[in-house]
Amino acid sequence: MNAVVTGGAGFIGSHLVDALVTRGDAVTVIDNLSTGDLRYIDGHIRSGAARFVHADLRGNEWQDALFGQDRIYHLAADPDVRASAGRPAGVFDQNVVATVNVLEAMRKTGCSEIVFTSTSTVYGEAKNIPTPETYENMEPISIYGGTKLACEAMISSYAHTFGGKAWIYRFANIIGARSNHGVIWDFIHKLREDPQHLEILGDGRQSKSYLEVRACVHAMLYAADHSGDAVNTFNIGSEDWIDVRTIADLVVEGMGLSGVTYRFTGGERGWVGDVPRMQLSVEKLRSLGWSPGVNSRESVKEAVEAMLH
Repeated sequence: MNAVVTGGAGFIGSHLVDALVTRGDAVTVIDNLSTGDLRYIDGHIRSGAARFVHADLRGNEWQDALFGQDRIYHLAADPDVRASAGRPAGVFDQNVVATVNVLEAMRKTGCSEIVFTSTSTVYGEAKNIPTPETYENMEPISIYGGTKLACEAMISSYAHTFGGKAWIYRFANIIGARSNHGVIWDFIHKLREDPQHLEILGDGRQSKSYLEVRACVHAMLYAADHSGDAVNTFNIGSEDWIDVRTIADLVVEGMGLSGVTYRFTGGERGWVGDVPRMQLSVEKLRSLGWSPGVNSRESVKEAVEAMLH
């Protein structure tokens, strides 16, 4: 398959490029390198397995790269949920405007399939936990979640209006090597600055699902290979959850520290837009024969080890 990966030099995107190259796809990566790192995919570029287009999806210098492509994996986005409240217009541009530009480029070049990475935050504070894809009361409480839900709506409308297929993946917290934000990254950097004290946002009881990045990429490809509706929406995550204090304990243990004092900022939320409880139902994907393979605790331990080395 000829495949384009937007954001392919980023955290999840680079792992996806690894997997696509391994299975023999011809890969084109489009990335503006605002958060990505070319070193993650440099080996594929030098070998000729992937080509790289340095471009911003909000501009107009990359669209011809979609001619002759079978599928686009659209991962490029502003990934920072916590910071999205501070720059809502910018996040809208990077997420929604860029996605509509991708859809328009697909329509004009004949690329008929899109895989889109959405988020559990589209559900807001769901009353049904684990939350299934059929949950109806979609009320995002973060700017980031709102932009991703808008992207989902535009992708669905383009798929039904102009033909083609779409896969929409609502992620739990995806963690692992090459990550450059999130709670584990935050804890590691805080403890490197002060090995005796750790500030934890909220009360430490926020409980969410976490999945190691390679298991996530496997789920993405598995779902696309085993479903074929016009729009295919799947949750991707583990089948359990873990609280923030336990994550702190695992980071401290992984760093070989002892006697660390925790200081909690208080309240059930770590920041504006934080969802205190999140666990996704993955029964829909399980019904196709997929299994996550790792739980939240195992995912966190693997991520800590990878991010420390």
